[in-house]
Amino acid sequence: MAVGPTTRRRQLGADLRRLREQAGLTLEEAGARVGLSKATLSRYETKEGPVKWPTVDALCREYGASDDVRQALVELAKAAKVQGWWRSLADQIPESMNLMLTLEDEVVREDHYACMYIPGLLQTRPYAEAVHRASEMQCSEREVQHMVDIRMKRQELLERDEPPHIWCVIDEAAIRRQVGGKAVMEEQLAHLLAMAERPHVTVQLLPFAKGAHAAAVGSFVVLRGPAPDLDVVYVDLLSGGVFMEKKPELERYRLAFQYLSAQALDFESSARLIQRVSEE
Repeated sequence: MAVGPTTRRRQLGADLRRLREQAGLTLEEAGARVGLSKATLSRYETKEGPVKWPTVDALCREYGASDDVRQALVELAKAAKVQGWWRSLADQIPESMNLMLTLEDEVVREDHYACMYIPGLLQTRPYAEAVHRASEMQCSEREVQHMVDIRMKRQELLERDEPPHIWCVIDEAAIRRQVGGKAVMEEQLAHLLAMAERPHVTVQLLPFAKGAHAAAVGSFVVLRGPAPDLDVVYVDLLSGGVFMEKKPELERYRLAFQYLSAQALDFESSARLIQRVSEE
């Protein structure tokens, strides 16, 4: 998969922090050597905001990085500008969705746990419309259609030559909840079965019979980048999505997904349960 601008910026921050720590310098000490405040250098390392490539070059020299490493990080700094297909959309996109689109444009794998609805990447349009109408009560029909357009556009990443692997553990409640009526659900479950046949899509069902499990708090997505340092967790909340990238948070959700996958039905059994619910 091609490395996108946000991935480059995040990789740059992780590498700058690693080089500084290897050099045994604090943020204050390293910043003083190149004329940066502690807060500014911290921003460089936490992957937020723009960077200046001459400053990155100077930092690499102070850290004793090799010429190859220094040149590679300078190129990362020059290329770290966020651009994406969603920038051309006329209507405003919520901030959390904007960041999700940015990250999702560059992932190599997504681990989804869905307890309420079918994951967005695997939704049909009628199903997505019903979800948005129910959850965005104060939105106009135009706004609903705009958000659904974005969701359908997101799904194009599944059609890439090298698509990310989408691994979904779906609670049985999500396939039994009638969203949009019987016809919409029948179409949605048929689509889910068809998507599960793709080599880069894995679908597991977590049946009611399994009882308590590792993620009773709600749905989440682990967005996996080209390197573990670039992973991000997205947790869906009523007030909007929350992104987490601190190591303890990532480890907690990675482990939760492993437990969920272990508790869920295997692929063939999951397909049979989806088919049975569809027939019911």
